[in-house]
Amino acid sequence: MDAGTPRGAVISPLLSNLYLNPLDGQMSQAGFEMAPDADDFVVLCRSRGEADRALETVRGWCEANGLQLHPEKTRVVEAAQPGGFDFLGYHFERYREGRGMKWASRKSERKLREKIKPRTKRNNGHSLSTIIADLNPVLRGWFEYFKHAKENTFVSLDGWVRGRLRGILRKRRKGKGRARGSDHQRWPNAYFAEAGLFSMLEAQRRLRQPALR
Repeated sequence: MDAGTPRGAVISPLLSNLYLNPLDGQMSQAGFEMAPDADDFVVLCRSRGEADRALETVRGWCEANGLQLHPEKTRVVEAAQPGGFDFLGYHFERYREGRGMKWASRKSERKLREKIKPRTKRNNGHSLSTIIADLNPVLRGWFEYFKHAKENTFVSLDGWVRGRLRGILRKRRKGKGRARGSDHQRWPNAYFAEAGLFSMLEAQRRLRQPALR
């Protein structure tokens, strides 16, 4: 007879948090700061030696409770070195002068593009307003989660979405291939803004504006 819950089930994150709560408490008592999310977590440390001790503490607790750390995901990472690490869809990496930065991970961006592509095929027969109405909830939802990412993330993705839409409009004018230079003059960024396309870059800039008193 099978036991447990299927991977990805609605209750799985709750059960994971409940099961790992004792580990969270033990790490806190040992002086480590642990950031858990279901069965994924990051332990924040100030030195390599501290990180090694934290890893041994986690490994010992897991072995005592019949669990095993993921052999590929589990690693000690120096955030100040190139490469950083991914967690909860974000990529974390420390930049120059010790300044921390985070942006959407490559996997997160890839998933967004996979959602956008079928909605923006060049042979899409719907009106531009209908296509945009279909895109906007996807873009708003993604932005709401990643709104604290660095600005370049949204510059790139906004441009890519507009490029997909230009490709649709180009095909309707009997053009072949992807949108080109002249298409940017024919359908500038303002054209899509007026058509109601949600811009993640503009949304982030509005978010960063100081509130008026």
